[in-house]
Amino acid sequence: MMKKMAYLVLMLLLISIVSFLAIHIAPNSFLGAGELNPNMTDAAIAKLKAVYGLDKPLFFQYIEWMKSMLTLHFGVSFVSGEDVSSEIAKRIPVTLFMNLVSLVAVFTLSIYFGVKAALFNGQKSDHLIRQFSLFSFSMPSFYLALLFIILFSVNLGWFPFSGLHSIEPKEGIANYLDMAWHLVLPIGVMIFVGVGNMVIYIRSLTLEILKSDYYFFAKARGLSEKIILKRYILPNLLPPVVTLLGLSFPGLIGGSVILESIFGIDGMGRFFYLSAMSRDYPVIMGILMITAFLTLFGNMIADMILLKLNPYAKRG
Repeated sequence: MMKKMAYLVLMLLLISIVSFLAIHIAPNSFLGAGELNPNMTDAAIAKLKAVYGLDKPLFFQYIEWMKSMLTLHFGVSFVSGEDVSSEIAKRIPVTLFMNLVSLVAVFTLSIYFGVKAALFNGQKSDHLIRQFSLFSFSMPSFYLALLFIILFSVNLGWFPFSGLHSIEPKEGIANYLDMAWHLVLPIGVMIFVGVGNMVIYIRSLTLEILKSDYYFFAKARGLSEKIILKRYILPNLLPPVVTLLGLSFPGLIGGSVILESIFGIDGMGRFFYLSAMSRDYPVIMGILMITAFLTLFGNMIADMILLKLNPYAKRG
């Protein structure tokens, strides 16, 4: 466990160095618009650089930023002037909620339909599931979002098409129910476009399991399909699924940029996009480090779960 934690810290350090250098070396800067403004004097630009600490060498900028990050203080946003940590804290719950709900739904539906398609390989249900999966896999999320808005919001009026809250403010449990009602369409789009690829993947894994010797041995023993599914198929299907689940953690932050922009949701994805466009360095670095931590943490959790599923796996 200590080795894994040391590895996580080392990787976060390396990612912070590479990300910091890449962002600051990239063309243009936060003061790019001011530098092109003929009314902006060199003295004013130099003063702004001094205010934001951009006049110092990159090494000293990184050291100052690292000192702040160790206290979970990612600095002050160049655009809003607000503390980056508080800005992220305001937006991260809705993004995590959207992605966690969609992630759980996608994996649950994919396991069910993927296994069912494999068990009925070549039959009508398998054909229907595969056709739907290919349709889902090929559907762009932005296009489906627009279709959902036109159908369910404009024509039918069932769901709101923008924002997180209704015009009339609500309090208590009614406020959370109102937020959930606003998130039905974006979460529905995320589930629809995410389930197709997973169903195809799990169906392929299940077909390989059905070709194995232990499956034929279980069939020869006269075990029921329910017992075979519980004792042989699912235990062998879980390790690759858990690995894929661990790799899905980074998408919890940046996977909803397009949908948050379309549905007008002030979440982490939209916040990162706007910050990248304005070269808001503290915000970009803060979100990148959170995403990197989720990636490494997700892989570490996946390894621990795999070790529980397979005690004979190599410990590292």
